[in-house]
Amino acid sequence: MSADNMTLTLKIWRQRNATVKGSFETHTIKGVTSHMSFLEMLDVLNEQIIHAKGQPVAFEHDCREGICGTCSLVINGFPHGPQQYTTTCQLHMRHFKDGETITIEPWRSSAFPIVKDLVVNRDSFDRIIQAGGFVSINTGQAQDGNDIAIEKDQANHAMDAATCIGCGACVAACPNASAMLFTGAKVSHLAQLPQGQVEASQRALRMVEQHDAEGFGRCSNITACEAECPKGISVEHIARLNREYIAATVGSTK
Repeated sequence: MSADNMTLTLKIWRQRNATVKGSFETHTIKGVTSHMSFLEMLDVLNEQIIHAKGQPVAFEHDCREGICGTCSLVINGFPHGPQQYTTTCQLHMRHFKDGETITIEPWRSSAFPIVKDLVVNRDSFDRIIQAGGFVSINTGQAQDGNDIAIEKDQANHAMDAATCIGCGACVAACPNASAMLFTGAKVSHLAQLPQGQVEASQRALRMVEQHDAEGFGRCSNITACEAECPKGISVEHIARLNREYIAATVGSTK
């Protein structure tokens, strides 16, 4: 059989809601082509299930361009699948082989309760952002973007942190289900820009407190989060978060 006409076995987690017990369900899907994205393959599966009068598999997606972060699946044990720096929606079936068995699960964390099947509720991330991930500068009339001088290296580091799409792969990868890479990226982004200095003394405190209140675990420097992050966010941003947190706690100079 050619690589453009694969037959795959899918072991998919099915769960009606957060309060009932879930289990794996096995499906065989034929005619999978190498140019299909992983989500397009799931679309074909759902067409097959609906045709057989079954309930389609619930999974999240939106932009399908690696921007929104909603395509949250653990594929064969890897958040977003085995291809590094790739979201699920950008993962293509050419990375799998004819006859292969693929196991598909949702993010696993008590802070990400399952809504249905592969869909989890990530409102906890929004609450961390609301706790301190903003600036309250009264800008008045719009400024020219070049009026505020920022060192290029500093701007680059801030942009590296800002590329976080909030997908939650860091949580799914971490054995402690920690969201410190996400929280660190958001704090680090604003900590390196002059616009972020107004709330700097309290931002890290508030966001870490909310992180803990949501039930995420603590970082133990395993760095699985960096390895599985589709945007390659560095754990250096967790180090910066720790510095910001200590500075806010003891009142020392950054």
